[in-house]
Amino acid sequence: MSRILTAATLGFSFCVVSGIGLAWSFSSFLDRIAPVEVPLDGHAEGAVALTGGADRIADAVALVAQGHADRLLITGVNPTTTRGEIVRQTPAARSLIDCCIALGYEAANTVGNAVETERWVRANHIRSLIVVTSNYHMPRALAEMGSALPGVELLAYPVVSEHGRTHPWWSDSASARLILWEWIKYNAATLRIGASAPASPEPVADASTASTRS
Repeated sequence: MSRILTAATLGFSFCVVSGIGLAWSFSSFLDRIAPVEVPLDGHAEGAVALTGGADRIADAVALVAQGHADRLLITGVNPTTTRGEIVRQTPAARSLIDCCIALGYEAANTVGNAVETERWVRANHIRSLIVVTSNYHMPRALAEMGSALPGVELLAYPVVSEHGRTHPWWSDSASARLILWEWIKYNAATLRIGASAPASPEPVADASTASTRS
């Protein structure tokens, strides 16, 4: 009987500790998600927009138009999307599409985004990069970009959707599922990155507080 009680106690303790660990992990992940967009004060040599969410491209183009970045890569573009369609969807890109905007068609996921961005960054000798993606996607995007771009300063510019501004993530089932699934994918990514190439993380600055560069 004592052995059964001991085993039950150990099992219960394990469940409690695991639950606390998962709760801490999820809380830590939520702390990494910016609840609101913050105006950008800094400047970087480049910017990258990861397709897949509302307003990401428009916000990234605006950063270049406003002088916060010298050039832009839009990574993960649908193979059927042309430069003309980008201009039609984002009129502010018209004056920039030929000189300052590159389209990447190879990436199919966040890992691919990082690989595609790494090639573009190296080809253009970029040392500082604004990462533009949805706020819930930013933790995983920064993890992948940091792994692919050691030595490059990353500035986070999280995009918050209109729905996200007015509805907390727990207020509807679709948003809750999105956040939970992104938390799982973030943990998987950090475990994979840590196991394959353990290294000190690159410094990541919030784009709103980055120092201005000439």
